[in-house]
Order: sequence, then structure tokens, then C-alpha cells
Amino acid sequence: MESQTFLSALILLLLVIDPLGGIPLFVAMMKKVPKARRWRMIIREVSVAFVVLLVFMLFGQKFLEVMHLSQTSLGIAGGVILFLIALRMVFPHPDGVFGDTSEGEPYIVPLAIPLLAGPSALATVLLLVSRDPERIEVWVAALALTMLICALTLAFSEKISQVLGAQVTTAFERLMGLILTAIAVQMLLDGIRQYLVSL
Repeated sequence: MESQTFLSALILLLLVIDPLGGIPLFVAMMKKVPKARRWRMIIREVSVAFVVLLVFMLFGQKFLEVMHLSQTSLGIAGGVILFLIALRMVFPHPDGVFGDTSEGEPYIVPLAIPLLAGPSALATVLLLVSRDPERIEVWVAALALTMLICALTLAFSEKISQVLGAQVTTAFERLMGLILTAIAVQMLLDGIRQYLVSL
């Protein structure tokens, strides 16, 4: 059961963060960064994203209490955000999934935030812990492995882009968008169901 929970959380986080979908943006940004600095930059950006997501994961419940937010509202909000992100993945926007980004070497924005630790990822880690806080070790392990996969994907982004090609990368991103759309709709339905039961 623990392995299934870990795997489901890992798949959900990978779908939400979508490291393959960010390859075109990352490759474009890397053109202005010297090769000697790329690994250091990747480690820095992934570390920042991991810390941000981990803080939200560990203290998310207290944040909800301070803001007087319920788990139901979080589930519905997370579903809405995921749905909007998924729509941009299925129907590409000129500015990309996360909107327009600045030029030059990325420093926290836009790579760490919002490419890796965006609103949908923050909502997802909060939702994981709020649904089952007793399995915090599983959620942290899934997040750590997700960040490791993201770091490796970014490190080999140019090679992956060359091997897969633009068309395959786009097709894969749209496929993940479709899956993410289904997850978002399910989150919305679960949130609405919980709200109706609480009335």
C-alpha cells in the first residue's frame, strides 16, 4: 500500500510539474548561460523549488488554519488551477504553459518559480498532506524523487530535445495535459462532493 501511495504521489507530482513540458523553455534559456555554469544553476534552481515545496508541505496545514481555509476549498482551488494549467498544455499558448518569462540567466524566476514550484505544485503538495498527514514521509520522499527527476531532465534537456524532436515533445506534453485534465476534474468533483456532504 505504501509503495502504491508513493508511486501515485510521484506520478501526480511529475504530471503537475511536467519537466518534459518545460524542456523547450529551458533549452531557450540555456543558450545564454555558459556550459560551465549550467549544472550549478540547475542544482540551485531545483534546490530552491524543493525547499519552497517542502515548506508548503510541512506547514501547509497551519497555513490553512491561519487563513481560515478548509481542505475542501483547497481541493476545489487546486482542481481549478490544475485544470487551467492542463488546458494550456493541451492547447498551447504563445507564452507557454506558465505565461511570459524574462530573458537572461534564470535566478529563481522563472525556473524555480513558477516552472517547478508553481501554484499547481504548491496546491498539490498541500492537498497530499491535508488528505493524509500521517504519511508525510511518503510525500517528502515522492517530492525528493520528483525534484531529482526534474534536475536530470533539465541537465539532459538539450539531448532529450534532439532525440525526441519538437513534435514528439509537444505530443507528449498534450498527452500529459489530457491526463492532468482528468485528475483536475476528479479533484473538483471530490471537493464539491465534500462540500455538499458538509451542508
